[in-house]
Amino acid sequence: MERMNDEGQWIVLMGFIVSVGILFLAIILNQSVLVGQTTSEGIIEFPKNEIIDIREEILDSVRRNINEGKDLTGLQKDISLLSLDRENAVVTYSYDLNKFNDIYYEYTEVVIHFNNGVTSYDETYLLPKKI
Repeated sequence: MERMNDEGQWIVLMGFIVSVGILFLAIILNQSVLVGQTTSEGIIEFPKNEIIDIREEILDSVRRNINEGKDLTGLQKDISLLSLDRENAVVTYSYDLNKFNDIYYEYTEVVIHFNNGVTSYDETYLLPKKI
């Protein structure tokens, strides 16, 4: 009886292994693209510039209040209404004059809250004033 030729079986087995490997790599590549897209969408949706603009305006108004002693209740309402109208965001802030003291400075604590339905951002800032 002749010896059986099994080279064809090895070729089919190697083809099967290579096809499973290519399928596995395609799945990994597909998942990495989806993760990258989700991450970039999250970064794009973060309202960095809006938060920076509102933060600067709030800190400037509190600085003016510290130096000139003006009442900011009207300005607080205006900032809340403007941010709600322009960016569909709820912005509230509060401040506590001279909350902390040390030898050289008095610190005013400013608490800022920003929420646009997707991003909620809270910040506490200590505003120094030289004694």
